[in-house]
Amino acid sequence: MRKVGPYGVETLPQVCAADSGPAALAAHSGPAASIDVPAAPAACRGALTERARLHWSRGDGGDPAALAEEFLAAHGLPLHDLTRPATGQHDSGVCGAALYLSAAAGALLAGAPTGAPEPAPALPDLAVVVYQHGPTRVTRPGPPPPWWLGEWIESWTPGQHAAAVDAVRAAIGRGDVYQSNLVGHAAAPYTGDPLPALSRLGALPGARYGGVLTGDGWAIGCASPETLVEVTDGQVITRPIKGTRPATAAGRAELLASAKERAEHIMIVDLERNDLARIARTGTVTVDELFAVRRWCDLWQAESTVRAAADDGLGLADLLRATCPGGSVTGAPKLAALTQISALEPVGRGASMGALGWVAPGHVDLGLTIRTAAADGQRLHTWAGGGITWDSDAHAEVAEAAAKTTPIRATLAGR
Repeated sequence: MRKVGPYGVETLPQVCAADSGPAALAAHSGPAASIDVPAAPAACRGALTERARLHWSRGDGGDPAALAEEFLAAHGLPLHDLTRPATGQHDSGVCGAALYLSAAAGALLAGAPTGAPEPAPALPDLAVVVYQHGPTRVTRPGPPPPWWLGEWIESWTPGQHAAAVDAVRAAIGRGDVYQSNLVGHAAAPYTGDPLPALSRLGALPGARYGGVLTGDGWAIGCASPETLVEVTDGQVITRPIKGTRPATAAGRAELLASAKERAEHIMIVDLERNDLARIARTGTVTVDELFAVRRWCDLWQAESTVRAAADDGLGLADLLRATCPGGSVTGAPKLAALTQISALEPVGRGASMGALGWVAPGHVDLGLTIRTAAADGQRLHTWAGGGITWDSDAHAEVAEAAAKTTPIRATLAGR
C-alpha cells in the first residue's frame, strides 16, 4: 500500500470489489461474497476491480467536495463540468467510482455545526473508490464463520427522543425553524463476518441504492430508496421522501389524507427547489411529480421529483455543496435546522443521512443514506428518525423511527 499526499490518498493493489471486505472486521475463509456498489451500472456489477481510493476525515482539514473532484480527475474521471457530454471515460481503463460523503461532512460544507461525537469513528467522512473492470478473484473455499448479532442498545430512550421532539416543536413555536429532522442511533455487538449481513440489505424491496462499500476496519450497507441527487445529460434530479405509514390499504389512505404529512412534504420540496436553483439555469426548476406514494418494505412513503437544467460549468464539488446534507433529513431553513440537530441528537449520524452512490464522466447518481447500517470492528450501527413539525405527536414520531429501523435490524439478524 502506498500513501500519497497529505489527505490520506491511498493507491492500493488491485482488489476485486466482490471480496474486498475490511480485514479488521473478519477474514473471508469461504468463496467471495458478491458485493455490489450502490448505483453502479448493471454492466459493471460483478466485474469491478479497485484501482485507487481516497479516505478523508474532518480532522484532516480541507474541503471534502474539492478533494473528491480533484482526486477523481487525477484518476481519469473529470467531473468539473457535468453539462458536457461524457467522452473518453474508458481511455484510462477506469469505468467509474463509488462516492460516500457523511452527514457531518455535508454539515461542514453547509457551514453548520457537525454534531455530537460519532459512535463509529472508524468510518471516514469521505470515501472515493475508483474502479476498473477486471477478473473476479476466487478466495480459498471453506466454511463461513458463524454469524451472531447481539441486542441493540439505543443512543437515547423513547422518553429522551420524545423530549427532543417537544424541543423542536417549541423551537417552531418561537419561529426558529419550520421543521427539523431528528435521528436516533443504536448499536449491537456481533461476531463473524458482517459483510453478508450488510449485503442482504440491498435485496430489500424498494432499495434503489442497495449495496455495500467497504474500507479497512469499516463497512456500510445501504437499502436506501431515496435519490439525493442525480445528474444525467445536464439534468439535475432529486427525489425527496417525506411521509410514512404502514403498507396497508388503510395506511395508504391515511397518508394521502394527512394534512400534516403533506405540509411537511411540501416544505421539503420547496427547500429542494431552492437547493437546485443555486446550481441551475434560471427558470428551469420544476416539480415533475408531487407526493407520489410508493412502497419500501412494509411501509408506504411519499416521494416527489424535482428537476432542473444544470448551469454551465457545474462541477461535482459545487453539486455536493448545494445538495449536502439532504433537505429531507435536515429541515427548513436548513442551516437553522442543522444547528438545532447538533444540539439535540446525542450521537453523530455516522454513515446515515449522507450521500452514497456512483459517479462517472457526465453522470452522478447519489442516494441519501437512509435505511443504512454500518459495521466497525466491534459493533453494527443503525440510524432512523423523521421530520418534526408543529403538528407532530412525540409518541408517534418515536414509533415511526422504530418502524423504519425494524426491517433493517431483522435483515441484519438474518430473519
